[in-house]
Amino acid sequence: MQNEKDPQVWEIAKRRASFKYHLAAYIVFNAFFWIIYTFANGQHREHNGLPWPVWPMLGWGIGLIFHYLGAFVLSKEDAAEKEYQKLMQNKNK
Repeated sequence: MQNEKDPQVWEIAKRRASFKYHLAAYIVFNAFFWIIYTFANGQHREHNGLPWPVWPMLGWGIGLIFHYLGAFVLSKEDAAEKEYQKLMQNKNK
């Protein structure tokens, strides 16, 4: 039947859609942080002079990078296949 989903492709699609929602939330919330900062006249600064919205952007951005890698670059299936091939080679020696 054509409506049945390939489970492996479906998992990849869900990971990628999840990343896109994460990215949208990152953009919206960080824009909100910068708006707050701007309307507060930028008077609330960290001790090193950087605007405070930089810190949540940096921390959240690191998480976003790892989410991207998991959704688009790194594949659990590929890693499992490589490990399987390695084990089979060692077994046949």
